[in-house]
This record gives sequence, structure tokens and C-alpha cells, in this order.
Amino acid sequence: MRSITRHAAILLILGIASAAAFAGEADPFIGRWALTIPGGGAGWLGVTQEKGYLDACVLWGGGSVIPVDSVFTTDNDTLCVIRLQKVERKDASGNVVRTQMFPEAIMARVDGDALQLVQYQPHHDGVGVEERQFTGKRIPPLPAKPDLSKVKFGDPIALFNGKSLDGWKLTDPGAKSGWSVEDGILVNKPIQPEGKHLNYGNLRTVAEFEDFNLKIEVNVAKGENSGVYLRGIYEVQVADTYGRNVDSHNMGGVYSRITPRVAAEKPAGQWQTMDITLVDRHVTVILNGQKIIDNEPVLGCTGGALTSDEFKPGPIYLQGDHTGIHYRSIVLTPVVK
Repeated sequence: MRSITRHAAILLILGIASAAAFAGEADPFIGRWALTIPGGGAGWLGVTQEKGYLDACVLWGGGSVIPVDSVFTTDNDTLCVIRLQKVERKDASGNVVRTQMFPEAIMARVDGDALQLVQYQPHHDGVGVEERQFTGKRIPPLPAKPDLSKVKFGDPIALFNGKSLDGWKLTDPGAKSGWSVEDGILVNKPIQPEGKHLNYGNLRTVAEFEDFNLKIEVNVAKGENSGVYLRGIYEVQVADTYGRNVDSHNMGGVYSRITPRVAAEKPAGQWQTMDITLVDRHVTVILNGQKIIDNEPVLGCTGGALTSDEFKPGPIYLQGDHTGIHYRSIVLTPVVK
């Protein structure tokens, strides 16, 4: 695999390329890629081609899957992805006096089902470019929707005993824990002292699982936001979104991936039930007795995933770094294969 030179990347960032440079074949890049981004976080890249034009979306660690600003090939095994970042210039008083758009280039070379990528990110002061290498792996095609009536399940496992945090730990041992058990309820209280910001942790099961059904009860107070991560990869959103139009970022949606068919959340402060089934990278969500996601495919990891590898067993993890939240009655029934 040939290396990507800094000089070539900077020329592409600046938009200096000959017409011949855009004549390369895109076929090796079409598809979905699981990324291990700089620093070891989980990312995702999806490349499509329609009517001769390339498009791409990217997930970079946290947040949502978003479209990129430009994507093109430079030859048979080089892809260039451009994202634009807004940089505000401020005066001594902190007032914005000018806004600039800085391009970030991701250059990728393909070798079968593997990607070698380099991120070139100009420093926001306009002096110098940060260069970071990382890797990607092609995600195999999704299987057909599973026939859930034929799936065999094992014995239910109570993940929360209502008495202690036995069987649970923080995803980041260095973070502060806001989690405790109060009157049989799993409670998160990420209290921030005035003038400070503490990094509170997410809570995960020690045990790891493959496919399963998960039944969980949650109470979301006004303005609260959490999430239930399936195998540490896919987040089913938990948030106070009652009364909003359906959106993939609302209660019960697979975050930025799958939008609920109907809005079934309750007003803030009420206990709500979530019945979630994950089989063969397809997700079903029943919220408060209504099926809002019906055996839909998940195209890749979501923001905050512990890994981008969708084929590894993983934990159930509960997001605790945003706001307070209350959970109870967490029962997982594994699929038997």
C-alpha cells in the first residue's frame, strides 16, 4: 500500500488538483467502514455513489452521523474526505470579529477490506497542520431481517439486583461516579460544583453479551438525557422528548440512525418501559407498549460507542455523563444460537 504524502494532502486541502486527479474509480471505497479513530475511539464512514456522484457520511467519536462537505477519489486507491469547520476570530473583549471555514482532510487508501487513513487538520490559529494516522475495516453486508418468531431465547438475567451496583462498573475507571442505589432504584446524580466541571462516568455491565432482548424501566425528569447502549455499540436514546415530532434523537430512537415510527414517550417524571431486541444487527424497540422500531437494520455504531466492531460481544451501558436519570428492573434474555 502506497503512503499518503503530506504534500499531496495539503494540495487537496487547498483544492489544488488537476482534472485527471478526479478520474479514479470509487468502487473500492463504496460501502460502510468501521473506524478506529485517533486516540482509539469508535468512528464510522459510509460512502455511496448515485448517478455518478459520490457522497459520504461520517461519525467521529461522539455526536451524530453527519454528511461530509466533499468526497472524491484521486486515483484507484485513494479517497479524500473534506469536512469544513467554523473557526471564530475574537477580539480582546471576546467579541467575534470574523468567521473562517477551515478544511479538514481525511485521506484513505484501500487494501482489500482494510483502510489506512490520515487526518490532516489545520491548526485553528492558521499556523501548521496536525497529522494523525488511523485505520478502518470494511463492514460486511447486513443479513436479511431475522424472523424473530423463530429466534430461540435462553433464561432471563436480572442485571440489576435493586440493592447494590454488583455486576456494574464505570466505562472509564478514572471518571467520577454519580451512580448509587436508592430504595431499589438505580440513580445517577452528576452534581457539578459551582465554577467547576467534573467528568462523570457511564455505567456498564461487567458481563458482555451477543444478541438479546432487554427489558428496562426508566424515569426521565424534565430536561434529562441518558442512553442505553446495546453491546456498548448502539445507543437507544433516553431523553425528555415528549411532545416533539419523531426524530432519531428522541426517546427510543437509535441515536442518529433510526427514527421511531411514532412518538410513544410519556411526559417527564413518569416511569416508562423499553423492550429492545437486537438480533443480527437488526433492532426492535417497543416503548410503553408501542412498537416504534420494527426489526430495522443498524448501519453502524453510534456516537459514544465503546468500539466500532459490531461483531464483538459487549456490555449494556447506561449513559451517565449528561444528566441525572433513574432506572429499575433491568432484565436481559440472551439469544441462543
